[in-house]
Amino acid sequence: MARPDPRNSSQYWWDRHLSGLSLLCADFTTHEYPPHTHDALVVAVTELGGSVVKSRGQVQDAQASTMFVFNPAEPHAGWMGWSERWQYRAMYLAQSALDGLADGLGIDAVPYFTRNLFGGPDLIRGFLAMHHAIEEGRDAFRERELLVGSFGILFRRHGSGHIGIKAAPRDSVLAARVTARMDAEYASDLRLEGLAAGIGLTTFQLIGLFKRTVGLTPHAYLTQVRLGAACRHLRRAAAPAEVATAVGFYDQSALNKHFKRCYGITPLQFARAAAA
Repeated sequence: MARPDPRNSSQYWWDRHLSGLSLLCADFTTHEYPPHTHDALVVAVTELGGSVVKSRGQVQDAQASTMFVFNPAEPHAGWMGWSERWQYRAMYLAQSALDGLADGLGIDAVPYFTRNLFGGPDLIRGFLAMHHAIEEGRDAFRERELLVGSFGILFRRHGSGHIGIKAAPRDSVLAARVTARMDAEYASDLRLEGLAAGIGLTTFQLIGLFKRTVGLTPHAYLTQVRLGAACRHLRRAAAPAEVATAVGFYDQSALNKHFKRCYGITPLQFARAAAA
């Protein structure tokens, strides 16, 4: 659950202590970070306005099109500078989280970053989507997919050296095995890691396998299967709240969100139309 930082009401933290992952959402109109370090890998993406960041003897602008990454124990500082507002989201990955991430990517350890400032609209969109998803805490499957997928892209593009993240095979047989399991067990608490292990792939490879053979991410495919099942329940006049839990959604609001986005109407509207 979000909680305000008692030192500054414009900062909010979300902690996942078991996984070694912490999140920060900040909105400043005046603030200055003195030189400091963290015992975690830090990724920070500006959403609005910006600031000035100093690291490695360089002073650079943090803007909405940029991402800053700091290695564990790497000194850095920041202040408002040219901007009247600085709204950003940050992630802090302690060693346990980094170890889990390396396992999901199939590598021995996460790479070191030889610079701090990065761009790339797709990379930044991915991290913001991941941050929002973990903040909501309503879909562990999607959270893991975004976490492993986004960091896989970051490490491949900007990590030092050759880190050897293996690409997914283009194997329709493996994909069929996973989709068959999802078709049968959609209502259960499926986990990305379990699906990947079941066919001998890393989590990152499973995501790539789906994109190359199915044309959807694993989460998007699972959502479609659950929506199809929801339609069958609704045609039988089941209550939307009951349908949501019966097909594996977190709650009725999650069902409503996905149903309307895909079909343009709410589950209740669908049920009424089916009854008519």
